Amino acid sequence: MHIVLMGPPGAGKGTQAVLLAGQEGIPHISTGDIFRANMSQGTPLGKLAKEYVDAGKYVPDDVTNAMVRDRLSQPDCKKGFILDGYPRTPDQARALDDMLAELGLQLDAVINIDVPDELLVERAVGRRVCRSCGATYHVRFNPPREEGRCDRCGGELYQRSDDQAEKVAVRLSLYHSQTAPLLRFYQERGLVRSVRGDQSMDQVTADIKEAVRASR
Repeated sequence: MHIVLMGPPGAGKGTQAVLLAGQEGIPHISTGDIFRANMSQGTPLGKLAKEYVDAGKYVPDDVTNAMVRDRLSQPDCKKGFILDGYPRTPDQARALDDMLAELGLQLDAVINIDVPDELLVERAVGRRVCRSCGATYHVRFNPPREEGRCDRCGGELYQRSDDQAEKVAVRLSLYHSQTAPLLRFYQERGLVRSVRGDQSMDQVTADIKEAVRASR
């Protein structure tokens, strides 16, 4: 299973990536994790990336690509991987094609978790987070036993400022505009498989596995 996992904010992409990686015994490769690991370990690439991050700038593609290539060259990626958060642009996708060819690997599929925007807004707006322990709830889908109080520690639950409807709508609009070219890139190669993300967690996982099997 060599896949790129895509999905808008709130689609459950990160959750699915962790579940699938654990079930399949393959690494979940998140660019955020790669950046943090390289910077904390003080690798040459990590030091270079940190200069950009500290300056509030985007890390250039050549640095990001080099970090991803180094991670994909590790032995645990031979039998599979789940890429999460990379590639983000057609240029990065072309770089990924080149590095996989060098490593003798190829993508099985690009899985796009598709969720209606109105549901994504509802998921975000109803989310509540504990100020004390960080536990997450939802006023409709996963409410606490006592309104406004965390089941774990009794801490106060609050709504994050970026979970307001207007801000969520802006994030979704930006996501769609940024990822449309990337989806077209992979659609032209016949790699995109869309999975409904408005189902149960287990069903989404099963559908992703079936989509990958059907693409091999």
